Amino acid sequence: MTSVSCAIIGTGNIGTDLMEKVRRSPVLGLEAFIGIDPESEGLARARSYGVEAISEGVDWLLGLDSPPPIVFEATSAGVHAAAAPRLEAAGIKAIDLTPAAVGPYVVPSVNLDAHLDAPNVNMVTCGGQATVPIVAAISDTGPVAYAEIVATIASRSAGPGTRANIDEFTETTAKALVEVGGATEGKAVIILNPADPPIIMRDTVFATIDPTTDEDAVREAVVRRVAEVADYVPGYALKSDVIFDQGEFRTPAGMAEKRVTVLLEVSGAGDYLPVFAGNLDIMTSAALRVGERMAEQLAAAEAVR
Repeated sequence: MTSVSCAIIGTGNIGTDLMEKVRRSPVLGLEAFIGIDPESEGLARARSYGVEAISEGVDWLLGLDSPPPIVFEATSAGVHAAAAPRLEAAGIKAIDLTPAAVGPYVVPSVNLDAHLDAPNVNMVTCGGQATVPIVAAISDTGPVAYAEIVATIASRSAGPGTRANIDEFTETTAKALVEVGGATEGKAVIILNPADPPIIMRDTVFATIDPTTDEDAVREAVVRRVAEVADYVPGYALKSDVIFDQGEFRTPAGMAEKRVTVLLEVSGAGDYLPVFAGNLDIMTSAALRVGERMAEQLAAAEAVR
């Protein structure tokens, strides 16, 4: 199939790692890499590949007579919140890697095809991409009254954008545990670990289920979902058997439930970022999966015209 053109806005670590992945895609063609700092390492790397490297920001993109139909947004929550309506007005589909939460949440292993027609989709957060699939898998076996996740990442993998968006991270992730994961109530915590050498991303999922829920069904659903995520994030792995607390415990709402604990880790592919930065790699890998699916849909629609 002929590749569908796209652009990446944001030339920091996430945008640059995403550029490496998009360049290998059989269905996406990278038309431009767009930032605001002409001296950025990302733009220099793009130039070395022969990719059009732009330091005039989103205004350049919107000034094109025929802009690419798909844009990956890798700036910050505030920047994308301002740019989103302008991109929509220009008929450009935006895949948002910031926690701006402008459009519907998309987690590829859970709802990849649910919002392909939306003008803007949000990739939640790194913690959301790692843990929402597990909560959704548990929800498939029975009601989840409460889900809480703890995402632990290396301090060195948390750049200025991540640190500036901590509040948005916890709020967006908690909402996605409910809206996509299916929990009745959700909570998210992020920990920046300063250990040296840096640790890879680790995630803990706690979920409360009805005491009568079939434990084997939960275990099988989790293992199956981990394999589905690992299909597009090869460094995603289950670190132990699924753990069940046999005694009853009470949720924040006071309901007596059984607790499920799932321990995960995410190592990066090392495309541009170090292997320990699995928190960033899972975002770019998930966004690539969504972008390729959008491109396939656009190409199919064009073929029947």
